[in-house]
Amino acid sequence: MAKIDDDIKRIDDELKKTIYNKKTQHHIGKLKAKLAFLKMEAERRRSSHSSSGLRYAVKKSGNGTVALLGFPSVGKSTILNKLTNAFSEIGAYDFTTITIVPGSMSYKGANIQILDMPGIIEGASDGRGRGKAVISVARTSDLILLIVDPVKSSISALIKEAESANIKLNGYKPNIVITPKTKGGGLKIVSTVKLTHIDEQLIGEVVREWGIVNGEVIIREDVTVDQLIDVLSGNRVYIPAIVVVNKSDLLTEENKGRIMKEIEKYNMSYILTSAETGHNMEYLKELMYEKLNFISIYLKPPGKEADMMNPLIIKKGTTVRMLCELIHKEFVKQFRYGQIWGKSAKFPGQIVGFEHVLYDKDVITIHTKRTE
Repeated sequence: MAKIDDDIKRIDDELKKTIYNKKTQHHIGKLKAKLAFLKMEAERRRSSHSSSGLRYAVKKSGNGTVALLGFPSVGKSTILNKLTNAFSEIGAYDFTTITIVPGSMSYKGANIQILDMPGIIEGASDGRGRGKAVISVARTSDLILLIVDPVKSSISALIKEAESANIKLNGYKPNIVITPKTKGGGLKIVSTVKLTHIDEQLIGEVVREWGIVNGEVIIREDVTVDQLIDVLSGNRVYIPAIVVVNKSDLLTEENKGRIMKEIEKYNMSYILTSAETGHNMEYLKELMYEKLNFISIYLKPPGKEADMMNPLIIKKGTTVRMLCELIHKEFVKQFRYGQIWGKSAKFPGQIVGFEHVLYDKDVITIHTKRTE
């Protein structure tokens, strides 16, 4: 482990000292690939040798899970108490919350689970202050609220902790497929788009740093070397996020300027709130609902009227098959066809199959072998 840690520090130092330009592009790309590989190997070894330590286990419930992530005493517990029917202890000192406190928020027919987590400290992603256990819960959420204090919090520091834990905030998985092969043939690199950030030589160099010398790399979008490394790592999670500047009643013009500059740097959605006074808490609910990509659909039993009073909340992009799986596995086994009324239908009552994508406010009848 000592050698790996030394190698990580050496490469990290070299990266910081190397100025990026066209001549150093390939060198920096290879260094980043080596660094990511070594960090993953170091984490794997630490995990295999760790037999104890605090862990948080939270059973997910509802239509989506939102994690409140922030440094101590930024108002996470007050926000939870305002949004939900839960009660989380509040105090003006560090680490008041000593466990994960779940709460449930109902909004527009959706049941949203909100998790108040212990405040992290800088270095949390490396295990300081129970940070790894906390961030491991955030990795399983559907949305992260980055809670910051307008006076003493740093958005950049909080985002750095999340990214160090391999959470890509507001990111998405790059459209890259890497298929290693055990036999010879070398690397075949295929790009279906024009690449402006990396070239085939750099792609090959980075992939080989991960021990893949034979296989196929298919790239379907104009990616960066960091995105390629993300795919090679295979341990990245992509989660939407909102910056919540709490205690906004304490904002000075100086602090507001600093915070706005940080937010612009990361191009993130944000909201100024005061959980104590209730300022913008309803708007926060609306933002959360939008970021969770919820849509409402209505079920119409065969031969009956649609239930327009009780919508089913699902995620945008849900197919008919995914809907059947959500309702009951028997619907998948017994499925014959679906019938759609709404925006996703070409005409009212369109007959559709498993792969049809549902839109907001659609009405659907699921026809099964048992109902025919």
